[in-house]
Amino acid sequence: MLMKSPFLLWNSCLLILSGLVLIFVFPVAGQIDLSLIQPWVDSTGHFQLKGDWYLAILSHTYVKKILTMVYIIFFVLWCSSFKVEKLKARRWQYGYMFWVSMLCTCTVGLLKAQSAHACPWNMTQQTATGFVWDFSATVGHCFPGGHASTGFALVTGYFCYRLRERNRAWFYLFAGLTLGFAMGWAQMMRGAHFLSHNLWTGWICLTINFVLYAVTAKYHVSLPDRNSVPQAQLDVVK
Repeated sequence: MLMKSPFLLWNSCLLILSGLVLIFVFPVAGQIDLSLIQPWVDSTGHFQLKGDWYLAILSHTYVKKILTMVYIIFFVLWCSSFKVEKLKARRWQYGYMFWVSMLCTCTVGLLKAQSAHACPWNMTQQTATGFVWDFSATVGHCFPGGHASTGFALVTGYFCYRLRERNRAWFYLFAGLTLGFAMGWAQMMRGAHFLSHNLWTGWICLTINFVLYAVTAKYHVSLPDRNSVPQAQLDVVK
């Protein structure tokens, strides 16, 4: 019955189509990956921006810590909602936002730990005339992109708030996609990941959110409406 919803039908098709595009158009370490990462590797196979402060410290460390604090705040709010009466009405959103976000990042982390794909900076071999790419790695542990998952996981907020707080929902969707892509691009410039690594990270985070939203849709609908919109006016999964 849920799959009769236009929202679920369109997004199912979109996820399937985008997954096929990633498989056939953006293969890991394929021609597109190599072309996009080429500007960041020098003639000897070294990534000069690997230790760049803005990319290695600001993006990889500080931005990640700030986002981690955002998730911790949701966890604290969720825990507090069991004691603080005025937070009780939002317990579902707080818990959903934290636990689904953590599921996204942990899933990416587990997949990365089992991955055979290596990081670009470990795939270059210097030669007498320059360098060549070594595709022989079997225990690279570098796919999908772990760092980008911290940003992409924010898309959880879109599914959490889309029925009753549209502006907030769109904010989380925009922030999640923007931060995830930007953090992933920064890692690509350093030589830590190919573009495909991070595109798959975004796809995984969106897919996890979509599946869990479809399964838990009735709980989202039954939440108290802050804006007092009559229940009849709400499309369950519009």
